[in-house]
Amino acid sequence: MEPLFYRKVLQNGMTVLFEKRENPVVSVAFAVRCGGINESESNKGISHFIEHLLYKGTPKRNSKKIAEEIEKKGGELNGFTDESITAYHCKMPSKHLETALEVLSDMIKNPLFEPEEIKKERQVIFEEIKMYQDSPPRYVLQEIQKFLYKPPFGIPLIGTTDTLNSITRGDIIKRFKEVYQPNNMILCVVGNADFNQIVDFAEKNFVKNEGQVPVYNIEIMNNSKIEKRKGIDQANFALAYHIPSSKDKKNYAAIVLGVLMGGGMSSRLFQEIRDKRNLAYAVRAQLEVNKDFAYSLIYVGTKKEKVEECRRVILDEFEKISKELTEEEFSQVKEQIIGNHYISCEDSHNQLANLLHYEINGNIEEFYEFEKNIRDVKIEDVKEIAKIPLEKNSFFALVPD
Repeated sequence: MEPLFYRKVLQNGMTVLFEKRENPVVSVAFAVRCGGINESESNKGISHFIEHLLYKGTPKRNSKKIAEEIEKKGGELNGFTDESITAYHCKMPSKHLETALEVLSDMIKNPLFEPEEIKKERQVIFEEIKMYQDSPPRYVLQEIQKFLYKPPFGIPLIGTTDTLNSITRGDIIKRFKEVYQPNNMILCVVGNADFNQIVDFAEKNFVKNEGQVPVYNIEIMNNSKIEKRKGIDQANFALAYHIPSSKDKKNYAAIVLGVLMGGGMSSRLFQEIRDKRNLAYAVRAQLEVNKDFAYSLIYVGTKKEKVEECRRVILDEFEKISKELTEEEFSQVKEQIIGNHYISCEDSHNQLANLLHYEINGNIEEFYEFEKNIRDVKIEDVKEIAKIPLEKNSFFALVPD
């Protein structure tokens, strides 16, 4: 049965997305079309900083009351900042939809940005930066972007100690007023709810006002680095390459290639690096896709002395795919991707993230054509994309000193 999906752009400028489900749970998000790609070199991390601060209180609710109103009704509250979106979301019993809408809308309309909270939250983010630093796999996956893109995009989304120290309360309020306006907002709901009720709430609670999201050029490059660190026992590395963005249908061929290479225990690299050669425990592929940029990577955790061998195996497998991918293997991986897609859609929170991603990055209707778009991928396109990392790739490794 086809999902019941609705999309409407309201007179106040807000976009409302809704997928109807019958189970008594609802996932709700308010999001703004702004993230890391909309930041300059000097204010890198401001989107993520604002995300943290919106949970710290409004004139009606302090941070404890924000959490309590959701959690005491059985809900879960969270948020995230990505390269092109910042979102505030919760999941709760559908009978409490009104509470979800009321609390989240209060957060994104009426933050206090109290000086003391800004000071405290800045320190919290410094600890978050240290957490990424102290986790070699997370650090490598964060750092690889520096070797694919020039600043400001190459600077980590979370920002740096220097940029966060330079961001003032005035900067935060200015960016908030610029960005957090209805024309930049998406309200997304997945679950057992009434579309008209959702629309009615959004129309009554948000007045038309147009904000402006800054835009910066994204310049690609390729570079490599091996960084040494004392106190670690394992080498972690990522080999990454640019792929077609979501504006190009060949992006689906890149998805197929990524799963072929590192999508699960049956993937080529898991079999070759872990099962056959026993070189690593962790081997996986990952894609970062946006309408303005896209890249794919292979992550491996291995011994320091085995880094180059693993790197060589990865490139050998890309070459094999570019020359000898069979129709049988090609068809099998398509079925895997389509099956994984539908399993992902089962959870309302995952579906919420899926819908936001497709809305931000182009055509939301295309989300419901995912199976068709995967089935339409041609084997020749996968082989062509497999040649990209053979010609140009970026590499970053963190190894024991």
